[in-house]
Amino acid sequence: MTDNERSLARDARRALREGPEGIARRQRARLAEAVTYARTHSPYYRELYRALPDDIGDLARLPVTGKQALMARFDEWVTDPDVTLAKAGQFVADPALVGERFQGRYLVATTSGTSGLRGIFLQDERSLAVGNAIGQRARAGLGAGDLVRLMRGAGRTAIVSAPPGHFSTVASAARFRRDHPRLGWLLREFSIDKPLPQLVAELNRYKPSSLAGFSSMLGLLAREQEAGRLHIHPGMVIAGGEALTAENRARIASAFHAQVRSAYAATECSFLAYGCAHNWLHVNTDWVVLEPVDADYRPVPPGRPSHTVLLSNLANRVQPILRYDMGDNVLMRPDACPCGSPLPAVQVQGRAAELLEFPAGGDRHVRISPMAFGTLLDRVPGIAQFQVVQSAPATLRVRLTQADGADPDHVWRSVHEEISRLLAEHKAERVALERAEEPPEQSASGKFRRIIPLAR
Repeated sequence: MTDNERSLARDARRALREGPEGIARRQRARLAEAVTYARTHSPYYRELYRALPDDIGDLARLPVTGKQALMARFDEWVTDPDVTLAKAGQFVADPALVGERFQGRYLVATTSGTSGLRGIFLQDERSLAVGNAIGQRARAGLGAGDLVRLMRGAGRTAIVSAPPGHFSTVASAARFRRDHPRLGWLLREFSIDKPLPQLVAELNRYKPSSLAGFSSMLGLLAREQEAGRLHIHPGMVIAGGEALTAENRARIASAFHAQVRSAYAATECSFLAYGCAHNWLHVNTDWVVLEPVDADYRPVPPGRPSHTVLLSNLANRVQPILRYDMGDNVLMRPDACPCGSPLPAVQVQGRAAELLEFPAGGDRHVRISPMAFGTLLDRVPGIAQFQVVQSAPATLRVRLTQADGADPDHVWRSVHEEISRLLAEHKAERVALERAEEPPEQSASGKFRRIIPLAR
């Protein structure tokens, strides 16, 4: 560990000890530095902030940005003139370079493009060091019992997520192994696109002490553990990438007899928030600004769900992320979390772009959150995995994988009944439900999107 990394780790711990005032002071100073750096070194931000005063006291005065706008101006967005979209695109086209330093300096990761546009994101050494410091702080908050359980597998961590490629989790794990070849055995990723029996067999051989992955896949592995085909004993299970429902959390905890924590991360910011034992995500606001807003980008008060959320990453210099529309629907906790953390707490409830819209008679339409379908089908017995696809404005195609021993026809009747009732409660009219022959399908990044709205 370098002197800079040790300094960042000490400061991260000190910020918690100083409480909300110390955290807010760091956030204000780092936000001012990030804005100044962006408008000085990024031609895109220089133009975007041209009419603004030098000293920005009100964050809301900064224009909102997003992936589409930034990717369209990639060469002007980045602060390193040697970095271009053409060079970065050529780099990520080569799978052999996953985890290598792009231009000897940067970790590169891509998004899957499920929203219609693939993003290419760089992390500089400073951003990586901050992420490591925040991760150390989160691990230091574990109790003695948690740490004992984590030694069950000699510290081995299994990450069950994306298939091979320049996706964030894969690239980060590959970077760790390249930088620490003697410790490479401590961290291994398992591709979600492998046949389930093969994945189970590989996890049984690895015997991880901690298990991380997409929430839906962890739920599927919990069923394999219950059935006796998977027999691993992780002390900690970390769910991310998708919303973790209470039902899925309970199943995972029961199957593995382990602590289950959630994490909120994105390719744009790997250290956004870490979950506590009370199922809240604590935002690392000494290095992050997270703004819950409505559809017009006006602030949404704590206790009310937002339409979307704006992210400012205060660590990354090579690709400034300032008031970036994440598209996530979040709920900010209005009071202090029982866990005692001084960091603000949120729950991620889905993505605003994934609301499903149905005809409701005449020219009217109703919109239903994907979480409504997800929590509903989580309660239907006999389902191992499901995927609801809105294939037309008034058509839902339901893909199902039954649990062992379940009667497929009985499961389908239950699913049809529950979805029909939900649609009726929301006054959606004449929506057809199709029973798909194909099983649930994964996205390019390896996620099983449980609810897929009609592309609009």
